[in-house]
Amino acid sequence: MTEFRIVLATPLTADETWRRVTDWPRHGAGVPFTAVHGDGRTVVARTGAGRFGFDDVMDVVRWEPPRADRPGVCRLVKRGPLVTGWAEIEVRPHRGGAVVRWREDLRVGPLPALFDRPTAWCGRILFRRTLRTLLR
Repeated sequence: MTEFRIVLATPLTADETWRRVTDWPRHGAGVPFTAVHGDGRTVVARTGAGRFGFDDVMDVVRWEPPRADRPGVCRLVKRGPLVTGWAEIEVRPHRGGAVVRWREDLRVGPLPALFDRPTAWCGRILFRRTLRTLLR
């Protein structure tokens, strides 16, 4: 299993935190050689250099911005030929700011199960860095 979790607190409001963590083009700033774009229903992260690369295609299957009575939740399902799995981002008010809970199950198609743990470890490092960049 390649699921990993990241939890980060920020002094930003829940609304501002939500705006930043769902600003898909800004995600590319935290992931090397990656550009991200989205239309509200689909997000595509293109990783590579020149003609060589791959697309991580994700469908937004849940979109609930935070409100006073509940946290915000965004769930993405990865459907690319190389990268599959899902990601769920939750934003809730917390002690004068907000807390982000990022859960993801990331699978890289051709890698055998032997690589699940290293994939999760790398994903945790990469997405923690991305999340910190988004919240700056």
